[in-house]
Amino acid sequence: MRVILASASSRRQELFHRLTDNFEIIVSNFDESLVEFKGNCAYYVMELAEQKAVSVKNSLNDKVKNRIIIVGCDTIVSFKNKILGKPKDEKEAFNMLKLLSGNVHKVYSGIALVDTLKHEVKRDFVCTDVKFSTLSDNDIIKYIKTGEGIDKAGAYGIQGYGGIFVEEIHGCYYNVVGLPLNKLSNMLRSMGVNL
Repeated sequence: MRVILASASSRRQELFHRLTDNFEIIVSNFDESLVEFKGNCAYYVMELAEQKAVSVKNSLNDKVKNRIIIVGCDTIVSFKNKILGKPKDEKEAFNMLKLLSGNVHKVYSGIALVDTLKHEVKRDFVCTDVKFSTLSDNDIIKYIKTGEGIDKAGAYGIQGYGGIFVEEIHGCYYNVVGLPLNKLSNMLRSMGVNL
C-alpha cells in the first residue's frame, strides 16, 4: 500500500518519518484561497487539509487499482478568532508577534486521510493553546532577523529560536510544529493502516 504525504513542508516531512520511512511526497497544488474562512477555525483547517489531499488524489492516474492513503494537513495560528497566516513581509511579522506577545493564542491543525480504494475521507483536528511571554520590540526585531518566522503561520517556529518566546503550552507540541503525530497515528490505525 502506498502512503502519500501531500505537503511541501520540510517540518511535516521530517515528523512523518517518525511514523514511517515508507511514504512518498506529492505536493498539492490546491489554491488555499478557494476555501473561505467563516469563523470556525477547526472546520477551516480540516477543509484545507481535505482539499489538499483530494487535489493530490485527482492528480494520480484514474486507473489506480491499489489502495493509496493520502495524508493532507494544514496548520493555522488563531488569536481572538482571527487567523494569522504566513507573514507577507518583516513588518507584518513584527505586527503578528507584537499581537501574540504576553497573550495566549491557539494553533489548529487539520488532518484529512483519503483512501483511494474505499473512496473514504476521514478528517479531524487538534487545537493547542500557546502562551507567549511579553516580548520587547528588540526581542521581536532580533528574532525576525533570523528569518525563521517568515514562512510560518503566526510568524514563529516553536521548534527553533521562536521556542524562546513560549512560556507554556496546553495540548500537543507536535501540533504547533505542524503535524500532530498522536492524532495522525490514531486516525491511520482507525482506517486499518499500521505503519
